[in-house]
Amino acid sequence: MVITGECFCGDVRYQINGKLFDARSCHCSRCRKAFSSQASSYALVTPSQFKWISGEHLLTSYVGEHGFGFRFCRQCGSTLCGVYNGEVQGVTLGCVNGDPQIEIGRHIYVGSKASWEVIPEGVVQYEAGVPDTKKA
Repeated sequence: MVITGECFCGDVRYQINGKLFDARSCHCSRCRKAFSSQASSYALVTPSQFKWISGEHLLTSYVGEHGFGFRFCRQCGSTLCGVYNGEVQGVTLGCVNGDPQIEIGRHIYVGSKASWEVIPEGVVQYEAGVPDTKKA
């Protein structure tokens, strides 16, 4: 499967030679600010399957103290991907072209969602992050 994506102005483009996985929507206050929305819509990729096709020189990054961050198009401001220690780990679903054949499987940090947001009943929700099932 080949998945493509691009920023709003179309000058930054990428390709994924594989599938997206673990799609989620995060409702924490930091994601609301980073995505200028009620939540993020994000899916993970296998880093070795991701490559920039054009416009990589137009990217700028914000990386926090723990090595996690985002890459943006400095022309149009689109948030394109998430990085960890400089390596692409996931993509924002809003910049993916066509049907990536994935659905958001969980909503995380709904305990800190915006007061004006209404999340539909019946979707998988976690008050904070996903519980660590390895600590059983």
